[in-house]
Amino acid sequence: MHSTTCKRLIAVVSSLAMMASLSACGDNTSPADSSNAAKDKNSGISGEFHGAGASSQQGAVEAWIATYQKTNRNAKIAYNPSGSGAGVSTFLTGAIAWAGTDAPLSDQQVEQSQSICASGSAFDVPVYVSPVAVMFNLKGISGQGKHLNMDAGIIARIFDGKITQWNDDAIKAENPKENLPAVPITVIHRSDKSGTTNNFTSYLKAAAPSDWGYNPQENWPNEVGQAAKGTDGVVSSIGQADGTIGYADLAKAGNFGTVSVKVGSDYVAPTAEAAAKTVNTSPLRQMPKGSKRVVVDVDYGTAVAGNYPVVSSSYAVACPAYKDAKTGAFVRSWLDYVLSDSGQEVAADNTGSAALGGALTQSALKSVNTIQTK
Repeated sequence: MHSTTCKRLIAVVSSLAMMASLSACGDNTSPADSSNAAKDKNSGISGEFHGAGASSQQGAVEAWIATYQKTNRNAKIAYNPSGSGAGVSTFLTGAIAWAGTDAPLSDQQVEQSQSICASGSAFDVPVYVSPVAVMFNLKGISGQGKHLNMDAGIIARIFDGKITQWNDDAIKAENPKENLPAVPITVIHRSDKSGTTNNFTSYLKAAAPSDWGYNPQENWPNEVGQAAKGTDGVVSSIGQADGTIGYADLAKAGNFGTVSVKVGSDYVAPTAEAAAKTVNTSPLRQMPKGSKRVVVDVDYGTAVAGNYPVVSSSYAVACPAYKDAKTGAFVRSWLDYVLSDSGQEVAADNTGSAALGGALTQSALKSVNTIQTK
């Protein structure tokens, strides 16, 4: 882990320890802030527990593991950022305790999960909200904090191979002050089954239906550009050549430029706050009575001022009951921490994600707290 990130994480852990000490003086801990309650409740968690899935969650999960294990020293946790599709597939074999995914479960996956859960079927709850940045590497233009303006139609035509030069008239028209070079555009997209791809193609379909003829999906739908595995693979490929453009979690943007997306009459840069606005103004999906699933129907086509529409609402997948009761106790404890104010603060501090809160968190916690532990 980078030394700066380590220092920030140590500071957060120290802060959490102080909060736990202070809260012991009274009983004013809120249901969503388990900094003290979790320590008391979770101290008996022990064993080895594995998760896998969304590479977009990797930074947050690593930070969560580091802080969770401070108060649950007998728990050994590992997470494989194999991608949303691979993570859910592994979960459905019963090989891991939980999965991370940027795409909600399909009806088929929910039904399939009945074979590995002790009772009922798997459910998904949001744990991580972050902008999906359209990031680019263009000499003389890109750089940390630098943006190019694009509407959804331009982005769609770039990723469908219909705009192939950086000085295309359409890009120039929305960036009149930039001296855009006559450099070919190289598209970088995911090679693996990816929830981030599902989020990105959902945005393109909702916001530019006349320019994007593909349905939202986890597999990249065309042969344009170059394919790379995982979030880190995409980011690495963008960095290898001038003129590249791709999509990944904003936390990975580094020194690349990012696209400010046109929403209504304005352009909105990718920020945690703008992504949170989109998620918090989007409805929850209607579920059958008794379902524990909490799924956000993200308004990718939003025209609300200040909303950033290319959003990853990323989920944890769990069983309501596990064949191994110790695993159930861990997953309930783990997700209770992840969704707590403290857990969300750790993720935000280490990845720049948007902290969940309010009714969305309470809905997710309600489902998590029904996981059987005996």
